[in-house]
Amino acid sequence: MAASGRQTGRPTLEEVAARAGVGRGTVSRVINGSPKVSEQAKAAVERAVAELGYVPNRAARALAGSRTDAVALVIPETEARLFAEPYFLDIIRGVSSELADADKQLLLTLIRSEQERQRFEQYLAAQRVDGVLLVSVHGADPLPDQVRALGLPAVLNGRRTEDERVAFVDSDNTGAGRTAVAHLAARGRRSIATITGPLDMYVARCRLDGYHEGLAEAGLTPDTDLVATGDFTEEGGRRAMRQLLDRRPDVDAVFAASDVMAAGARGVLREAGRRVPEDVALVGVDDSAVARHMDPPLTSVRQPIEEMGRAMARVLLQEIADPSDPDDQPRRMLPTELVVRASS
Repeated sequence: MAASGRQTGRPTLEEVAARAGVGRGTVSRVINGSPKVSEQAKAAVERAVAELGYVPNRAARALAGSRTDAVALVIPETEARLFAEPYFLDIIRGVSSELADADKQLLLTLIRSEQERQRFEQYLAAQRVDGVLLVSVHGADPLPDQVRALGLPAVLNGRRTEDERVAFVDSDNTGAGRTAVAHLAARGRRSIATITGPLDMYVARCRLDGYHEGLAEAGLTPDTDLVATGDFTEEGGRRAMRQLLDRRPDVDAVFAASDVMAAGARGVLREAGRRVPEDVALVGVDDSAVARHMDPPLTSVRQPIEEMGRAMARVLLQEIADPSDPDDQPRRMLPTELVVRASS
């Protein structure tokens, strides 16, 4: 039996922390050479590392002052979705710009199947990147936790749940829904519908919550017939808009949870002979190029997408240089604002 009491396997960071009597974050800071550790804690960690024989590859490289200087940006979507949606391109632009300023290489990874996911996990296990950024993560996705279990810092664009434990950068999605509905109600609209994103994504649930809050504040009664589920794609917006017209022909306003879905809804309204905004007012989210180029131009709740990409990269670079405590991960929330155009 090993001195640690372990029967089998390699010692973990948690076991080093337990042996040293400190938190996991303190161990990470010590093995990464951070100055933000007391001499007493540093000595305790170094003693525990020696006693347990804990020498992971990443720690060894960090202690030697050598890193890969590469960061992975993971988007679990197809190429078609990636290039069809301005959101992803703006995130990539922001991330790429910040990493270039830091002289870091960006590795863009699309995960479209379970096989690709397993291959990527093997790539990470080989310690070929210093950290991971993840975009468009659904609620049940275990990848962020798997990245952390490998000892790599990770930062999410958005959150999987309200109690997200991995570092993230998000925008005020609940506020986006609330603001959109308040605007539509102020314009005299009373049958206000919404096209949601996929409800296994926290961002979509937050925008739906904001929609309901906006209805309550305007004194409007919620109606499930005025809620249709989309998937953040143009075709999803088209399908949802058809459902809404079938259920509630009297609909006079629609809050779509993305500009791309709003574009799909706009096409169906035109086919049905409904004028925008005279018959049906329309509001989206993102304030993307899609919004500016629609006919009529789309009112949209702007979220600072490129800045979110930059902020994600900044948080990750800080975590690489000086890891935070696992129970106190960085959280950044950026504001949203309504940009009014002719569609409402």
